[in-house]
Amino acid sequence: MAEDFGASKEFLGAGIAFPLALDTQQQIAINSLEDHVRQSILLIMRTAKGERVMRPDFGADLDKLAFEPLSPATIARVQHQVREALVRFEPRIDVLNVVAAVHPTREAGLLIQVEYRVRRTDTVFNLVYPFYLERGEG
Repeated sequence: MAEDFGASKEFLGAGIAFPLALDTQQQIAINSLEDHVRQSILLIMRTAKGERVMRPDFGADLDKLAFEPLSPATIARVQHQVREALVRFEPRIDVLNVVAAVHPTREAGLLIQVEYRVRRTDTVFNLVYPFYLERGEG
């Protein structure tokens, strides 16, 4: 069983936690395994295209939709952009579903729900990402 864990760790990776934080021993916090994959997904969703100098095509580019009206077309674009970015930039997962829905308590907000399977462990996870439109006229 230890060999399986080692293989999973190698495939899923480990790295400095994002956002940067300290652990209980006041060391830089490290994430690993499925948590590392989850943080990678969040990083992809938060990154605008052109933001990274060496990878200008990286990211879901959701920032360009921040001033769009809250409409079915905008919701469809959000879902499409998230799915395409995750399929392209996160090879450790299978994207099972991406659903954007109007935030129940925040005007001009969306909740983006991503259901994904980590390929190495065949474990299914669900991540909900809040995305706010600056002026939601529809």
